[in-house]
Amino acid sequence: MTNQNVIVSDRKPILGLQTITVSVSNSPLFSNSFPTYFTFPRRKFLKLLEAADNNKNKNNNAPKITSWVESMRDSSPTRLRSSSHDSVSDNADKTSWIVRFPSALNMFDEVVNAAKGKQIVMFLDYDGTLSPIVEDPDKAFITHEMRDVVKDVALNFPTAIVTGRSIDKVRSFVKVNEIYYAGSHGMDIEGPTNENSYCQSKERVLFQPAREFLPMIEKVVKILEEKTKWIPGAMVENNKFCLSVHFRRVDEKRWAALAEIVKSVLIDYPKLKLTQGRKVLEIRPTIKWDKGQALNFLLKSLGYENSKNVVPVYIGDDRTDEDAFKVLREREQGFGVLVSKIPKDTNASYSLKDPSQVKEFLKRLVEWKKKTVGEE
Repeated sequence: MTNQNVIVSDRKPILGLQTITVSVSNSPLFSNSFPTYFTFPRRKFLKLLEAADNNKNKNNNAPKITSWVESMRDSSPTRLRSSSHDSVSDNADKTSWIVRFPSALNMFDEVVNAAKGKQIVMFLDYDGTLSPIVEDPDKAFITHEMRDVVKDVALNFPTAIVTGRSIDKVRSFVKVNEIYYAGSHGMDIEGPTNENSYCQSKERVLFQPAREFLPMIEKVVKILEEKTKWIPGAMVENNKFCLSVHFRRVDEKRWAALAEIVKSVLIDYPKLKLTQGRKVLEIRPTIKWDKGQALNFLLKSLGYENSKNVVPVYIGDDRTDEDAFKVLREREQGFGVLVSKIPKDTNASYSLKDPSQVKEFLKRLVEWKKKTVGEE
């Protein structure tokens, strides 16, 4: 706020609650030149000031609003299309990236050779991996062909979908009973409902490490729904043990304001943390649990915790999938496949461009399995 004109005034207490009104002009968030007024409870305003001081005086690890916004802009379709005619040096960088993270389709023989005589276990993200990224998250449907492929995979390999979505939501999209579902970034894990599966437990709900946070998440969902309703296109999604604030349908000029609202709400909830996805801010408990931990838990549940004869394969497109890629690197087993059309820093071993290539890779994997079984 050092580059803005700020006037702070104390109002008289109302019903025992003292408030502070802040007048801000020359703010980059507002196009008009007139002062904009905000009223805060005194306690909340002091917390905001304290947070601002901490940001100035300490190395704060929390992502900055500007970096979130810039990252979301960089991943937007218009920005990607405009970069399609980049310079020769950019094309050279892309070629170098492909060399480091080659197509899993082009390297398919290398993949299956490493799996000979071993058990492949499949882990799949949902949005951007099995389904395309769409403007309305409630309409992220997979195709009938992709559903059939996923079912074939599940009938031939232990298979899990690991997603930030709630289990109920992603199950309604996938409609396959033979697989594990790990929702809320792995904080809600359920086994297959089909008896002819690899599940060793008769219990449907296998693990919920963040159960105590459920009331808090529900409360924050309601607060954010109320505070963001004035921003057209803003959507708050309750994913049970975490929540998402979607920017996809919000005018880009309002992204910074929306991100600021989300960040300010979390000041009162230190047990929740904020992370960024593809045009989404995600709020989840601060417990040490992520998609990588979920991968390890599922391998243990399947009896492969210390096995040398297992090849875990994780396919995903999001930053949160990097936790799983990193675990595979640390285990020195299996490999991660990043779904992306553009070069990204990643712990994956291979790449695929989009869900259509994911489908082709999964089909070839099933065909290979059926062929090897027929040869035995």
